[in-house]
Amino acid sequence: MEAAKDKSVLHKLRLEYQPKLPKCFQDLSKLGLKMGGETQSCADQEKIKTMFPASYGKPVVEFTTEGGSLDTKKKLTVACLLSGGPAASGHNVIIGLFDSIKKANPESKVLGIKDGPQGLIDNQAFELTEEYLKPYRNTGGFDLLGTSRTKIDTPEKYEQAVAAAKANDLDALVVIGGDDSNTNASLLAEHFKKNGIKTQVIGVPKTIDGDLKNDYVPMSFGFDTAGKLYSGMVGNICRDSLSCHKYWHFIKVMGRSASHLVLEAALQTQANVCLISEEIESKNIKMKEIVNNLATIIKKRYDNKMNYGVVLIPEGLIEFIPEAKELISQLNKIGDQLEKIEKFEDKIKCVESNIKKESFELLKSFPVEVQKQVLLDRDDHGNVKVAQIETDKLLIHFVKEELKNVGHPKPNAFTPQGHYLGYEGRCLFPSNTDCDYAYSLGYSAFVLISFGLTGYICYVKELHKKSDEWVAGGIPLTMLMNMEDRKGVSVPVIKKALVELDQAPFKFFASKRDEWALSSNYLYPGGIQYFGPSELTDMPNKTLLLEHQQFLQLIITHKQ
Repeated sequence: MEAAKDKSVLHKLRLEYQPKLPKCFQDLSKLGLKMGGETQSCADQEKIKTMFPASYGKPVVEFTTEGGSLDTKKKLTVACLLSGGPAASGHNVIIGLFDSIKKANPESKVLGIKDGPQGLIDNQAFELTEEYLKPYRNTGGFDLLGTSRTKIDTPEKYEQAVAAAKANDLDALVVIGGDDSNTNASLLAEHFKKNGIKTQVIGVPKTIDGDLKNDYVPMSFGFDTAGKLYSGMVGNICRDSLSCHKYWHFIKVMGRSASHLVLEAALQTQANVCLISEEIESKNIKMKEIVNNLATIIKKRYDNKMNYGVVLIPEGLIEFIPEAKELISQLNKIGDQLEKIEKFEDKIKCVESNIKKESFELLKSFPVEVQKQVLLDRDDHGNVKVAQIETDKLLIHFVKEELKNVGHPKPNAFTPQGHYLGYEGRCLFPSNTDCDYAYSLGYSAFVLISFGLTGYICYVKELHKKSDEWVAGGIPLTMLMNMEDRKGVSVPVIKKALVELDQAPFKFFASKRDEWALSSNYLYPGGIQYFGPSELTDMPNKTLLLEHQQFLQLIITHKQ
């Protein structure tokens, strides 16, 4: 893709930023490999082992500077591709990969594959150069190469991928993507290995949703930037609410299934209410209870002369509410029938005669606009597009009705505003944390390749510390896998890492939410800071800090 000729002032200045690296990458020739014991998948061990005989059980590896002798001079041809939805700093992964490979051997080649996995199938590879990459350093977006959501999931597609690997004489392929993309990478690594194809496959963790993580992979790149952007925007809305004293803002935050982003925004702003999908599912909290709790808080604030507030809603909430989840499940089963019906009125009739009575009554209780979203918008598999349902408007609709039931003295004084924070968080200039992290992941990919590994995903951990203390390595992709039902078939996929209710980020939030609900003690994070003191520019997200128990110490220090 051709870079824009004109550049903003910020763009020009960000091109000059030099990402920080872990100490282990300062001299690549001295790197060694510390290997752990045999590993297993996070679930369904026997099935995953059977399906990945060539790659299952490999050890966790950590790069070390003690007694190492990495052969960095080997001439390599490595290709990379971006896969799935964009996330800030994807470009820096590619540039970190390029810089490390060229630093080791200037004769090595790095190929970019246009348009993601589809470009691999179509063999859209071209050689990357320093001049080509220069305008993309430290920038957001995936426009350097483009992306796609194509899955390599048929014998024909596997053979096309093999043909592309052979045509370009690839020593390795780096797949930069989320859980589905890295599942693809694992399957491709297994296929290459079993069929004697020399091409190694390395994955890189990407997604703003934050749901690709484990004890070794502390977060996916893009999460830090998106979390900071959304938190800044929520903080702005909190201040608007406090200024006007008359609006209730219902803000849906991107994140699909996981509630990591909405939780991060709550931690950074102390918004009055934040719903966590995983808690609602775990505790089997029904729609009526959610709505009643919201209405009760609104009434209490009104009684305390605070006729305003902010409610944060995770994007995928509706499929975690028990009765709504059941409704969606039943609608998905008749998806093929609904696809053949054009008129909304006829779809309603079809639904009424094919799903349970209580589920149909729930659907009819939705605003007509939301009913249409549930019935008219379907994905490629005929399923409801859950992320496109305007849950903010749905909750506003139900809360308006519930205010009378909780004894609100003046229900008409409730003035709600709906918002959706989504695509704004995918392609902006990445935070320094994401710039450094993604660049380091690119280096990690090169080192894993140089050590001859395949079927691994890079990690860089200890991100709560200074960058020179970060620890890098790789884990087998099979460690992240379980079996899930997709279109009626049990298949291996990387398990989404959802918000864990027994972990520090949620526990801290849960300890504070009653206080936040009835106060206006908002925090205003502001926009992402790229220049200035390190405490502003290099501070990682609060989820990460809480996971390492740093956030609590920061609060104590701040109060002092």
